[in-house]
Amino acid sequence: MIRAATPADAGALYRICRLTGEAGADATQLYAAADLLGEVYVGPYLNAPPATALVGLDDSGEPLGYALGTPDSAAFADACEAQWWPELRAQYPLRELRGAHPDLTPHDLALIAHIHRPPVAAPDLVEPFSAHLHIDLLPQAQGRGLGRALMEQLLARLRAAGATGVHLGVDPRNTSATRFYEHLGFRRWGTEPDVVTLVLPFA
Repeated sequence: MIRAATPADAGALYRICRLTGEAGADATQLYAAADLLGEVYVGPYLNAPPATALVGLDDSGEPLGYALGTPDSAAFADACEAQWWPELRAQYPLRELRGAHPDLTPHDLALIAHIHRPPVAAPDLVEPFSAHLHIDLLPQAQGRGLGRALMEQLLARLRAAGATGVHLGVDPRNTSATRFYEHLGFRRWGTEPDVVTLVLPFA
């Protein structure tokens, strides 16, 4: 079953993000701040429009995965800047951060740097592919068709919202994810060494 995700799902979706956050594997041991990964990669899509968030459930209603995206990456970045990042920046200030939180790991610190300086997609990518998305599923949900169903519903919503196309980034180590997207019609764009960028035009 698939339904729209809401802010009330944050705890469950943050957990999924953490359990799949290391190139598809469990990232729990990499972070001292347990929810930080979810705050960066899930929370904005539950709280800052224009965004679309879907959650896939098992028969008992337990979340197994999610698909998150926005039809307008530029407008979404502006909304996050106004509505999402300020509170997190106050919670995780850059100045004297390690001294105040000596238990933070290098992965935590990299995410905090992301909060203060969110990356901006290149204009020549965003103009033809205005939407972006990402999807994560727990291992027990993979290979059962849920990922494809989530993607099909999300892509339909992004297209209906006026997106010109969609782009996403994949960790180069996560080759199974790259194959999954390519089977759905995505193609590679650019040659950045640290990320596999995939795009899908909406005709």
